[in-house]
Amino acid sequence: MPIKNRFAELLPEITEWRRDLHAHPEIMYDLPRTAGFVASKLRAFGCDEVVEGIGRTGVVGVIKGRSDSSGKVIGLRADMDALPIHETTGLDYASETPGAMHACGHDGHTAMLLGAAKYLSETRNFDGTVVLIFQPAEEGGAGGLAMVEDGLMDRWGVQEVYGMHNAPGLPVGMFATRPGALMASSDEFEIVVTGKGGHAAEPHQAVDTTLAAAQVVVTLHSIVSRNVNPLQRVVLTVGTFTTDSSASNIIAHTATLRGTVRTLDPEARALMEARVRRVAEDTASAFGARAEVTWTAGYPVTVNDADAAAFATEVARAVSPMVEGEVPPIMPSEDFSYMLEARPGAYLFLGNGDSAQCHHPNYNFNDEAIPYGCSFFAEIVERRLSA
Repeated sequence: MPIKNRFAELLPEITEWRRDLHAHPEIMYDLPRTAGFVASKLRAFGCDEVVEGIGRTGVVGVIKGRSDSSGKVIGLRADMDALPIHETTGLDYASETPGAMHACGHDGHTAMLLGAAKYLSETRNFDGTVVLIFQPAEEGGAGGLAMVEDGLMDRWGVQEVYGMHNAPGLPVGMFATRPGALMASSDEFEIVVTGKGGHAAEPHQAVDTTLAAAQVVVTLHSIVSRNVNPLQRVVLTVGTFTTDSSASNIIAHTATLRGTVRTLDPEARALMEARVRRVAEDTASAFGARAEVTWTAGYPVTVNDADAAAFATEVARAVSPMVEGEVPPIMPSEDFSYMLEARPGAYLFLGNGDSAQCHHPNYNFNDEAIPYGCSFFAEIVERRLSA
């Protein structure tokens, strides 16, 4: 079965929703217009229940099938928040909010789930219940965790959960996923190196903090190549290096390094934290300085349930001839991981064509992908909850 005819009919309307959301981006949990837009649409569709304020500003819609003899409940999730980026697309529906834009396609994700909600509310050709999850603060705010901690899964009895993300570079209409680890965990570290400031002409009277910190950077990058199994995927990046000096003739007293570590399994994650601490402290000490490491655990690994991933792949193949069911994992992170820790389910990528990459100021969601995403969400329900 290709894309559902109803979504071809609805495409102009869903596109209009998507572009309205694109023109009015909101960030993190501060989503009054976006959440209100979603809730209003869900009520207009005739959802059986619409609840706002889950996980602070998330929205949940509930659609019951023609019968509920199965007792099954499936969750479908879309993220709603934008990014603090100045848009440069020049589109006629470009962001009207300075310094904010939908640079990751969450406007498209929200519009596709709204499209599926409209169709499922009209047809109700399933036996069970669908819980529509519109999540805030995916971009660094752990909105997925907030919704789970606010009782999302237990309150509505969600038994399994599915989500998707657009993928620039994949052809429009192509789906890609895998069982097991699909996306990496994301942890952050800050290392403050303290030496002894002084005059640049008299380094022997000081402890050169900049030199010590530079050696810490170099040595940190040996961890992946020398402590991690070469067959494992691990990424360490030092993103910033600053000192408390702005003059060329001063030896800084402190230097601060900030970076991120991405891993695909708990053992590698624990190893990296331990080694970052040890390497930073010992390297700084070797230069007469001191390093203090602050480690902040971020999103966990996004792990697809094997059975759910196989089912999602089967559904994707019913929607599109272009499906990759064993795509290699990637190292960005995703807070849908918290929902997959709470319930079995699967996450997929949907091709966005030859677009700018996500988080780029010239990115734009490809509206041609909408019927594929809507059809996938609807088909998940109609197959899993077959009447």
